[in-house]
Amino acid sequence: MATAAGDEGIESRHPGAGRGPLPRHGYLALRQRYEPQSVGLIVVAESPPQSGEYFYDPTGRVTEPLFAALMKALGICPSTKACGLRAFQQQGWVLVDATYEPVDKMSNTRRDAVIIRDYPLLRDDLMNLAPDRSVPVILIKANICRLLEPMLSADGFNVVNRGGSIPFPSHGWQRVFGHKFAATLKAAEVSA
Repeated sequence: MATAAGDEGIESRHPGAGRGPLPRHGYLALRQRYEPQSVGLIVVAESPPQSGEYFYDPTGRVTEPLFAALMKALGICPSTKACGLRAFQQQGWVLVDATYEPVDKMSNTRRDAVIIRDYPLLRDDLMNLAPDRSVPVILIKANICRLLEPMLSADGFNVVNRGGSIPFPSHGWQRVFGHKFAATLKAAEVSA
């Protein structure tokens, strides 16, 4: 696949991309370029990492754990992140972070507090992506499932984890992620 038009200059427009955390609006601007016209699946992850790597940064590596796992779930092996992001977009999938403040270096108590604090922003973000709230939502990572499934379900979102936790696909959890993510897609009748 070829690089999508306009992706080459992303570093000049987003100088922090891949080199450290961005402000929330910077992450959202990167995501917006790859949002699907019609959303068929919303994947909610924890947060961008402190390292500055970000799922929607087209200048990043295709080997980034979450990106690689979601490309595998789609059954593709893109040559660049931009190509993979376009395929993700064409599938109608979108990844949203529970918070855009990097929490990966925080204590569990502090990260949970930040995620709960930012829940209204997440809820509003999801309502903009899926106003009728019927789009399937898959939550990734144990704390995200534990904290957000009850709140999102109470707010009428179609959370398809149904109490199941999907681990983040790194540190030996890639296979478990792949199996659980695929099973959740199948149960929700979402095709990859």
